[in-house]
Amino acid sequence: MDVIEQTARQRRLAAPGYPLPPWAGFLLDMGLILVFAAIGRGTHAEPVNPLGVFGTAWPFMVGTAFGWALVWRIRKIAPLNANDGVLVWLATFAVGMPLRVITGAGTAVPFVLVTMVATAILLLGWRFVADQVVTRGRY
Repeated sequence: MDVIEQTARQRRLAAPGYPLPPWAGFLLDMGLILVFAAIGRGTHAEPVNPLGVFGTAWPFMVGTAFGWALVWRIRKIAPLNANDGVLVWLATFAVGMPLRVITGAGTAVPFVLVTMVATAILLLGWRFVADQVVTRGRY
């Protein structure tokens, strides 16, 4: 498969009209989960090192990957728009929190609420902006 065919295939798998390839959206989501974990650790005076950040982030990264797989399975496209992003966000939270409980990590009510809001802003925010750009045809 040459580069042109591969690019065309990626666009078909993405939400219609999106210039962002699916792999870039997936990596963006994973990166934002890592940012969320790093900020949270820094806020609580915990070491912000790669191992610590990954240790905090991995349950939510698993949830995000599950959300991507779910949207892909149901809609046959990458979840790059805000509507599909809602399912990714819900999966991130719904899978991530139980994994934290299973592993003995904290799930205090303030953490749960902050996690809900922060992951919504991070995972839905870039999709909302992308939706606006695509809708206006500015790419």
